[in-house]
Amino acid sequence: MGRFGVVRTFCTAVAAFTLSSFLCGIAWDLPSLIVFRILQGACSGPMMPGSQALLISIFPSDKRSTALGVWSMTTLVGPVMGPILGGYISDNYHWSWIFLINIPFGIFVTLTCWNGLKSRETPTRKLPIDTVGLMLLVVWVGSLQIMLDLGKNADWFNDPTICVLAIIAAVGFIAWIIWELTDANPAVDLTLFLNRNFAIGTLAFCLGYAVFFANTLILPLWLQTQLGYTATWAGLIAAPSGVVAVIISPLAARLSGKIDAREWR
Repeated sequence: MGRFGVVRTFCTAVAAFTLSSFLCGIAWDLPSLIVFRILQGACSGPMMPGSQALLISIFPSDKRSTALGVWSMTTLVGPVMGPILGGYISDNYHWSWIFLINIPFGIFVTLTCWNGLKSRETPTRKLPIDTVGLMLLVVWVGSLQIMLDLGKNADWFNDPTICVLAIIAAVGFIAWIIWELTDANPAVDLTLFLNRNFAIGTLAFCLGYAVFFANTLILPLWLQTQLGYTATWAGLIAAPSGVVAVIISPLAARLSGKIDAREWR
């Protein structure tokens, strides 16, 4: 974003996400769907930090906590509406509409943001890209993800493939740590974790979101595969946990402007 500008990067990411959603909707078989889903995930990467950066640059300092609280609320609407809307579409229409429904919203957001925010484009600067660090990150995270996905069906470490993936993930992780700590322009500045507040806050966020999204993912699958629920009813049952988060987010945003979140009392 520092290299190309926040507004340009965000709008490009939304447009690319919209295009990849269309490709997912017209996928002709499972391998093509997987490839387009990978593309969709890659395009969505800049959208989250880009939207936060835009909010911080647009709103004054006394309104930023409220703006970010509303932003957090909208990110939690997905886990609420996703299972319900996705289940209804799967039960009543073709599955491709789960992806094609993104197209009009993506076009609207891209045009609206570009027309309204292009005058607020952030300064750009030539920044070196940590190619090695990014490649190592892809290798060890990808190996770990594949290992976790295939491990249960492959009897975990009794399978040579899982063992190889585990070794690649471990070696890649160690190499990535060493590279990021010694490179002059790391892709991930690991020295930030020397700050106690940053480290504890990041850990708390990771654990909280892990529990929240794991429940959102696993519960509908369990209800459908083990208890025989339809996709629609599984989505309706999974929704209340997200509703609570949506209700609490604005309240937490208001309190964060009055109470120092770093206080331990």
